[in-house]
Amino acid sequence: MKRYHIKSVVSLVMITAICYSCEDFVAVDAPNNKMVREVVFQNDATAQSAMTGIYNQLFLSAFANGQRNSVTILGGLSGGLLHNIYDSNIERLQFEQHDLQPDNSGNLNIWSSAYNMIYMANSLLEGLENSNGLTPELSHRLQGEASFIRAFTYFYLVNLYGEVPLLLSTDYNKNQVAERTPMADIYEQIIEDLTLAEEFLETDYTERERTQVNSFVASALLARVYLYLEDWQNAAHYSSKVIEAPIYSLLEDLDQVFLANSNEAIWQISPSGGGSFTSHTNEGNLLIIDPVFSFLAGLELQETFPNLFAEEDQRKTHWIGYNTDLEAFYSYKYKIRSSSEFPIEEYSMVMRLAEQYLIRSEAQAHLGNLSNALEDLDQIRERAGLPLLSQTTPNLDQAAILQSIAEERQRELFTEWGHRWLDVKRTGTANEVFAENPFWEPTAIWYPIPSEERMRNPNLSQNEGY
Repeated sequence: MKRYHIKSVVSLVMITAICYSCEDFVAVDAPNNKMVREVVFQNDATAQSAMTGIYNQLFLSAFANGQRNSVTILGGLSGGLLHNIYDSNIERLQFEQHDLQPDNSGNLNIWSSAYNMIYMANSLLEGLENSNGLTPELSHRLQGEASFIRAFTYFYLVNLYGEVPLLLSTDYNKNQVAERTPMADIYEQIIEDLTLAEEFLETDYTERERTQVNSFVASALLARVYLYLEDWQNAAHYSSKVIEAPIYSLLEDLDQVFLANSNEAIWQISPSGGGSFTSHTNEGNLLIIDPVFSFLAGLELQETFPNLFAEEDQRKTHWIGYNTDLEAFYSYKYKIRSSSEFPIEEYSMVMRLAEQYLIRSEAQAHLGNLSNALEDLDQIRERAGLPLLSQTTPNLDQAAILQSIAEERQRELFTEWGHRWLDVKRTGTANEVFAENPFWEPTAIWYPIPSEERMRNPNLSQNEGY
């Protein structure tokens, strides 16, 4: 309780200062920001509390919290994995139908909450730079953590919107008129931030909680970034760092994967960021269809999605539920829909080991190391209870292996952070996948720049097609 009290008081002060307005942060600078920073960065305890506040804010930020306007939900709709049970929510329907409008409030929430998180990271980094009251060890660690948060957030912005403003300070005068930055420059900054984070962070987790970033979390995101950039050598290199780390392992029991601090978790977000009233994840609360109050459900898995799984696939048994009243399938990776019990049993999964095996498999396939690619892919298949491709079809060519990897990514990572939506975009298969959608246009691969943001900043151009 004492630690929570420190977090509540000091972090609230820090968040109030650096999060003055979630929607208008570019237009309104924090009042007395310099004075607040001087207080917060006077000693290690208050500086650490400020970083804890940023972690907690992830559970409250729309793009990251697993709620209705998160990347997980809206990206799941865009990726063709989730379906709106009712057509009454027009704004969410636009994501599913690829008929997204620039004034869509869900789209604005992703954008504004992501930039709010970047503002918070920038503010903390500026405070660290101007402080001489912290021990060098803590200063370096907090710099690594804040740099990672900034890189992580920009990764989603650049993959959802393409070119976006690259804001690296809290300077109001610059931010309010910032133009969009080329994607190559944004990726360069992401890699710079992640490389610094990997260097400055330790390999262990503070207080054994996987809600805090360590060096392997930075390595895992570097592996994903290089995969997206088609730098296969680096993608294989960084994913191997994580795979070979002794603190991670694939769990045989699929019901254990999404538990708090599971051995498969690389990075998670704790529901404790929402306060002390609830202890369930937003994903569990939103995606699980209650057997009694099924009429409250708004989302289901696409009806045909379970058909992608073989009958013996344990992921179909353990990770997909079925509601008889609605005749609807739902994501059941999280088992707790609602809880106020403590300690917290489930954390929201952000990054986990299975993805790293799939990243390395794809990188190895592109490098021509087909047997190694199959070996990594079979790690995922074996855990799911499926026959090993290295035994049943060991002579698959590169194209067939890459297709198998894409299929396993769809089955393994569904309803996690919009993986399917980003995968079909980065692999250039979106036009094929969504060909039967009457609203689909090739320009729909990018979300529109929110019209409200463009009204505030006349230098923001719009994506093609909007």
